Amino acid sequence: MLSKIRIVLVNTTHPGNIGAVARAMKNMGLSQLYLVNPQKFPSADATARASGADDLLGNSVVTVTLDEALADCHWVIGASNRDRTIGLPCLDVRDCVRRVREEGSTGDIAVLFGAEHSGLSNRELDRCHYQLMIPACSDFQSLNLAAAVQVVAYELRMAALASDVPLMPDARAVVSAAEMERFYRHLEEVLVEIEFLNPENPRQLMRRLRRLYNRLHPDDNEINILRGILTAIQRQMAMREKL
Repeated sequence: MLSKIRIVLVNTTHPGNIGAVARAMKNMGLSQLYLVNPQKFPSADATARASGADDLLGNSVVTVTLDEALADCHWVIGASNRDRTIGLPCLDVRDCVRRVREEGSTGDIAVLFGAEHSGLSNRELDRCHYQLMIPACSDFQSLNLAAAVQVVAYELRMAALASDVPLMPDARAVVSAAEMERFYRHLEEVLVEIEFLNPENPRQLMRRLRRLYNRLHPDDNEINILRGILTAIQRQMAMREKL
């Protein structure tokens, strides 16, 4: 189970936090660390705070964009304690871990953590299927980045130790994050063409549609049907323009 979990840090500003996260991950048996556009890495501060987890730091994957970090993931979970106007299905740590085990995955599962000063942006959360919350004290919910990763990593380890049964593969061919992004680009293109979406005043239409389809978590056949419908709409519109 733990080998499928990918910890993704987005726009981390303090390299020492990256090292502390690596230490927390290695303590709990996690090995996949992805860094999206870190402000400073590699760094001596990161190595010092890793306290022996140098191998995990050395094997970390640094990407420029979130797309690269999530490309082959089938489940994406965003860690955030902030309420959002357009909310995701919101679960506490244990419920989220249990849900992922029940749903299963044939690919990696990404857990996103945002920048220290601001957390995950709405755009970053739009990539997620669930929002994970750590039920901290209501009058002081600000956790250090490494502390938050430690809590999540602990719960993942406890879930893994609780059963000898491996993470069950999903019987469906679940769509990867990269394929979902291609669908969303196609959908937006068609909505603009049929004048349902005004690109000059998009409001929050695409965000709401992302949340809708992320909740459904379509499989390969379902996404192919949806893409086929979009292509048929474009074909019909092109034929009408020729008439």
